[in-house]
Amino acid sequence: MPVATACPIALTAAERVRLKKMAYGYKVEHRLRVRAQIVLHAARGRSNACIARETGLHLDTVRAWRGRVAHGGLPALADRKRSGRPARFTPVQIAEAKALACQLPAETGVPLSRWSCPELAREAMQRGTATFVSASTMRRWLAEDALKPWQHRSWIFITDPCFRTRAERVLDLYARTWQGQALGEDEYVISADEKTSIQARCRCHPTLAPGQARAMRVNHTYGRGGALAYLAAYDVHRARVFGRCEPRTGIDPFTALVAQVMSQEPYASAKRVFWIVDNGSSHRGQKAADRLAAAFPNAVMVHTPVHASWLNQVEIFFSVVQRKVVQPNDFTDLTQVGDRLRAFEDRYNATAQPFQWRFTTSDLDDLLARLDRHTADHQAKSSTVLAA
Repeated sequence: MPVATACPIALTAAERVRLKKMAYGYKVEHRLRVRAQIVLHAARGRSNACIARETGLHLDTVRAWRGRVAHGGLPALADRKRSGRPARFTPVQIAEAKALACQLPAETGVPLSRWSCPELAREAMQRGTATFVSASTMRRWLAEDALKPWQHRSWIFITDPCFRTRAERVLDLYARTWQGQALGEDEYVISADEKTSIQARCRCHPTLAPGQARAMRVNHTYGRGGALAYLAAYDVHRARVFGRCEPRTGIDPFTALVAQVMSQEPYASAKRVFWIVDNGSSHRGQKAADRLAAAFPNAVMVHTPVHASWLNQVEIFFSVVQRKVVQPNDFTDLTQVGDRLRAFEDRYNATAQPFQWRFTTSDLDDLLARLDRHTADHQAKSSTVLAA
């Protein structure tokens, strides 16, 4: 019987370069590298038996890939599409597992505060959703919809009846308007608050600087050197900070901060200086506004809504202080804490730019609308539970 001849393969220069990179590249998968070597040998006119001896492959393997490339070109080197293993879980089972993750454990009678993947897998099996499902499978299902029931965020209902009115005034000031009128060049907006209980923790061993493949090391044990309060006033549009350290917060320390700012230019001779504050005890209510106006006639106190300190831009500056000055806390005494804070003020004021505040009154309306819908849904759900 006649002997079947090997399929001839002719390569272009570009195909040969591509195959060489594939055959000798150290990042190429082993299966692709072997297939590329078979094709290169075949393009040189070598027989299948010779290629099998040189590559250590079975003759049938060489014959198969040589034939596939001869008829399909280089794209035939890739694996063909396969049906794969049949799915072990139906879409209904996966949907039921995800629905379980979207329920609070207390609603299902499980004595847990929040779900974990092993607990979800165990509960799904107990409910008969699946005979067996592993925690890793459950984790993969939840990742498809970015569900993370083991995480939680705290939030609070709006209780201030004048929330929108007060929040709108603050947002208008950030946009340099007041009662529908644009602010003048001699009108300023100050955001002020206190950062309480900044401790001086003296580490029992010196902090070690970072090194190669090693993070900075801070000793866990420390001695307490007391605590102080840091009061700051932030000029919203000029990005300038005025701060002072006090043993504690209160009316007198806050008044001292106001006097520190209002006694210097351009605030002393300004037409109006708006002070945005929260509802802390140092500056709460109309009495605090009257006290400020009596001491400085050109000062106007504007309160944020209750539980809305996030509208106060000085809180952003405090977060910067926390990250860059306070943490990790390693100070010998309170004097060093105060010196570090004052030095940071000078450094910050030298290069600071105003915060890019993007939350507007339109965003406020959208937020309140979402909260109203959420409140209505919550009340409807509570009514249904009580009726049942």
